[in-house]
Amino acid sequence: MRLELTGRHVDISPVIRRLVERKLAKLERLLDHRALSAQVVLTAGKRLLRADVALHARGEKFLHAVGEATAWEAALGGAMEKLEQQAQKVKGKWQDRKRQGPGKGELSAPAVEAPARSAGRTPPIRMPRILRTMRQVVRSMSVSEAARRLDGVDHGLVVFRDDETDGLSVLYRNPGGELVLVVTAS
Repeated sequence: MRLELTGRHVDISPVIRRLVERKLAKLERLLDHRALSAQVVLTAGKRLLRADVALHARGEKFLHAVGEATAWEAALGGAMEKLEQQAQKVKGKWQDRKRQGPGKGELSAPAVEAPARSAGRTPPIRMPRILRTMRQVVRSMSVSEAARRLDGVDHGLVVFRDDETDGLSVLYRNPGGELVLVVTAS
């Protein structure tokens, strides 16, 4: 992570730099090394010391916090506590967006309720899940060529452009073993 450390009315000593790096290292571990850069501005006022921290994380996430105290350790600690809360929230969103494989998420599609009838409520209708399993190139061929190709595929479906009608057609095998041709109207 790139660190830009600025001191206003403060000389940045090696002790202060190590303190800032140690605090940011904890935050970087929390974000799973997704932190790209940090800008820390340390300002000495009349009575209080101020630590202004801005962190840029992957995915255009910007975290910002300010801590004020009478000691640098406390000022940086206050800012880092606020940043940790923001980082936990961002990390939770990242984990929620991760794709879940089979067995980890819901097994069925969410229920979609049908409109209620005047006599009473009907049970919710379950919509089937739609799984994308393959991509097919739509080639131009005759129906007999599509039937020969259907014997060579394991999913039992051929989408093709019919040479005779120049329209899109689908050929599949029904549960009875017969071939069914679906021709689209142009």
